[in-house]
Amino acid sequence: MPDATTSPFAKIAAVVGADSTKVQALFAKLAADWHGRGTRAVGVVAEPHGHSGRSCNAGFLRDITSGNRYSIYLETAPNGTSCHIDAEGVETACAAILEQISTGDVIILSKYGKLETMGRGLSAAFEAAMAAGKPILTSVSEKHLAAWQALAPGALSLEADEATLAAWCRSVLARAA
Repeated sequence: MPDATTSPFAKIAAVVGADSTKVQALFAKLAADWHGRGTRAVGVVAEPHGHSGRSCNAGFLRDITSGNRYSIYLETAPNGTSCHIDAEGVETACAAILEQISTGDVIILSKYGKLETMGRGLSAAFEAAMAAGKPILTSVSEKHLAAWQALAPGALSLEADEATLAAWCRSVLARAA
């Protein structure tokens, strides 16, 4: 793991390869806990759609601040793919949170995935948060790890457990103070 004191990307952390449903629930819990302690977490977490037999479970993105829920799944996958993700729905959620990034202490972006590797999805939020020098917490599947590392070389990879992620948040906020 890069030295958190010298890496220009120490403010950026990703949970890599962990169960997405577990990670998203953990992100939502941490955001609520951090809000309760006066840390303003902004961004989106994914919530499952509840349909069986789909290639991905994400059905909605929930805005951490407003609670607004954005549909990100298509009932029918486009021809030639089994992916039910609705890129326009993800981009609508992204547009809604862009204004919040400047006011956030920590930016939680549910996932760096297929859409983001193509410059779509939450890409604008990742770019805005990086440009603003904000701490970013996200998740990345092994499938998209190389693209993630190209975007954020030296970003920290953290375990999907509450204590580790809470310690990371305390560390980046302490350095920023």
